[in-house]
Amino acid sequence: MNPEVPLRSPPVSPNSASAGFSTTITNESGEPSRLEPKPFLCRRPVRLTIYACFVLFFVLMLGWRFLPQLLDPTFEKHIQSKRVMVGMNRQQVLQAWGSPNTINVSHTKDGLRREEWIFEDWESAAIVKHRYLYFEEGILTGGWYHGSSERSFPPPPAGSPPKRNTAPDRPF
Repeated sequence: MNPEVPLRSPPVSPNSASAGFSTTITNESGEPSRLEPKPFLCRRPVRLTIYACFVLFFVLMLGWRFLPQLLDPTFEKHIQSKRVMVGMNRQQVLQAWGSPNTINVSHTKDGLRREEWIFEDWESAAIVKHRYLYFEEGILTGGWYHGSSERSFPPPPAGSPPKRNTAPDRPF
């Protein structure tokens, strides 16, 4: 006959349990063993905070594209500052930059009308900068800017008035 072994709970020191550090328990041989605390990054509140930051970052990355349009839905501020932005229609781009030098029109096999507007900014007889805008069904979808490789200009003579640049010197 096997005598019943009484079940006993391991002794826990009250100071270690309340401090949140390791707990001393006894193993089957009666020797004290120590449980190590969880690493900082493995604790649930820390993990939840990190995950929340990742989600917030992801949402901001998605929303950053729409932020300027939400702040200026009619693009009036962009037009006044002579800047164009994805989402503008042809009339708004014409108000902001004026008419292009060349318009290339094409149609996709799905029937979408695509337009490429090319603006030329002549700084001198040898230096020209090109701005390209792309429209689909009358809405600006993108563009790029190609300037000359020469970026430094000699200073103007002392008696001449300063040169005014009416065209923006940056991509939209």
